[in-house]
Parts: sequence; C-alpha cells; structure tokens
Amino acid sequence: MESESSGELYVYRNNQRLRCGHTTGSCATAAAKAATLMLLSRKSINEISITTTKGTVLNLPVLDVKISENSASCAVKKDGGDDIDATHGALVYAEISLTDGGLEIDGGEGVGRVTKKGLDQPVGNAAINSVPRQTISQAVKDACNLHGYDGGIKVTISVPEGEQIAEKTFNPRLGIVGGISIIGTSGIVEPMSQEALVETIRTEMKMRIANGSSVILAVPGNYGEDFSQTICSVPTGQMVKCSNFIGETIDGAVEFGAEGLLFISNIGKFVKVAGGIMNTHSKNADSRMEILTAHAALADADNDILLKIMNSVTTEDALDILSENDLLQPVMRSITDKINFYLNNRAKGQILTGAIIFSSNYGLLGETENAGKLLKILEDSL
Repeated sequence: MESESSGELYVYRNNQRLRCGHTTGSCATAAAKAATLMLLSRKSINEISITTTKGTVLNLPVLDVKISENSASCAVKKDGGDDIDATHGALVYAEISLTDGGLEIDGGEGVGRVTKKGLDQPVGNAAINSVPRQTISQAVKDACNLHGYDGGIKVTISVPEGEQIAEKTFNPRLGIVGGISIIGTSGIVEPMSQEALVETIRTEMKMRIANGSSVILAVPGNYGEDFSQTICSVPTGQMVKCSNFIGETIDGAVEFGAEGLLFISNIGKFVKVAGGIMNTHSKNADSRMEILTAHAALADADNDILLKIMNSVTTEDALDILSENDLLQPVMRSITDKINFYLNNRAKGQILTGAIIFSSNYGLLGETENAGKLLKILEDSL
C-alpha cells in the first residue's frame, strides 16, 4: 500500500493502481469523535482526523453539523475508493448526548439489528461490530479527555439510507434486519480484497451453524443456487454463496464445527477441484480442458477425441464431445472421484464433504460418495 501527499492510499491489484477507501466503521468513528468535540467545545468543525487500527491517519470532511445544548450530531460520507459497493456514498451519522455516567454505543435509523446467533454481536444488539465499537469508544474518550469531561456519553450511529442499502447486501441472509452493519477491522477498504469476501462467507457459515445447521450447503453462485431447486427442497436463502473460495469454505466449516459440507456447482467451475485447485477464479488457475482431457484418457478415449477436448473453448463444448463418443458417464465418475478425494483431503477427514455437479445443457452430471447422505440430512432438518 502506498500513500500520496494528498493523503489518499493506493494498492496494486493485477498490475492496476487502485485507490483505497474507508470503512463504515471509520466513518462512524470519525463522526462520533467530531460530534463529541463540537458538543464539548460548542464550536463547529469541518474536518476530523482519526487513526485506524492499522495506524493509517484519515482526514475526513465533517458534514451536516447540528449542535444543541445537550447533544451534537454530524455525518461522514462512506468512500469505497475503487472498490465501490452498496454503501459507497452513504452518510454515516453520529449523535452524541450527555448522560449521567458511562459510555453507551447504539444504533439508530438505518443500522441493522442482530436477530440470529453466531454473529459478531449478540442477538438484539445493533449491528455495530466489535472493532468499530472499540474505535468509536476510544475516539470519544480521547475527545472527552481533551476537554476534561468525565461525565456520561451516549453515541447513536445512524445511516438514513441504511434500510434500502441493506437490501443489496448479505445482511438479510445473515439475520440482520432494518439496516446495514457498521464494520471494518483495519478501517481501510482495499479494492478487490479477497480477505473481505472470505470473511463474509465465514460469517454466514458461522451464523448458520450457531443457529442449528449441522450441514452447510454451499453454492459458488447463482447457477448452483438455481440448479439446487431442481434436486432438493433447501430454500435458496439457507445456502451459502462461496464464490471461488472452495478451500476457505471447507476450512471454515471445519473450524466452526459443522457435521458436513455439500457443494452444488456447475462443472465449469468445479472441474478444477478435480485437479486439487481450491480457488477456482480464472486468474489463479484454469486447467479445465487439461483435467477433462486427462480423465477422458483414463476412460480410453483415442487421440483424436483427446485433441478435440483439449482444444475446446468451453466445458459445455467438451461435454458435447464426450457425449457424442459415449464417454460422458465414465469421465464424470472419474472426475467426481477425484473431487471427492480433494475435498476430503482439504477437510482432513474432520467433516463429511460432498459435491453434486451439473451442467447447463446436460443437467445432473454426477455426485461424490457422501453427497446423497448430506443432502438427506439437509432436507430432514427443514
């Protein structure tokens, strides 16, 4: 990560120079600090400086200032940098009120409430995660110390557009209702952050296990979600979207104490797992045709067929060649056996793993050894 004299931060991803942003947690911290300073000094300010947990100094504009006798409020705008998400541009408000004693942090309009176990905050709390709570608390205490104030403070964080924004996020799937979450561990949004995506997947798995799901059903994306409805009765809202992070999803299921993990995936993505590839994004690895060709060779395909498969552009083209030569079933059996091996290998035998594989044109192609057992456990739990 690099910084410029303007104070903006940049990272390099795939040979591109991308601007970083700041989290909703940083916005809430900055707004709370600014509102506290203004309430205690009775003076308006237009910029506030905070230091993130990683030591980065942010100088952020202070907007929509209101100061009264016993309270003050202001807003800081969320900036996603070059990784614009649903919260980019939202105003995060903090209202500071004087109380008889202690420091209280709560959520107001547009900040969600936790309704399910297994999340960062207990059921009933505002969805303001622990790291932002710590940074808000410290920023408010610092401001109070600066003015010699040792009385009570109540901090209310709100996001007026939060309820509408939340509909575009994972919050409804996680059981967070009424608005967005105030999140962030580093205080900085790094463009295309793999860590942030993985953490979202882990959070959803942890929540589902904490709420009684012994088996996790994971789908890489919408295709898997749609196909699952043709073979099982598990509602799509109970499926974890794992994107390309197959290995990390298995790791999380083991860590959080799941009994089992079942994937339902299109062959175009999951054929890579038959080669031991645990992050299926094309920038990490492809080898789809190499894997299909190798398994066709194991099924005694001749050289002409192998060359055609190897030169195929898509997996569907390769499946057409296998089907035309009566090789589809034996090749899919061979591939699902290898998928089974690598899933179990990553899980180290600590949980049951399985996969059901399909294609857009051919439908169900095959399933691993424990897939049927895992699917029955899922459906019996409904």
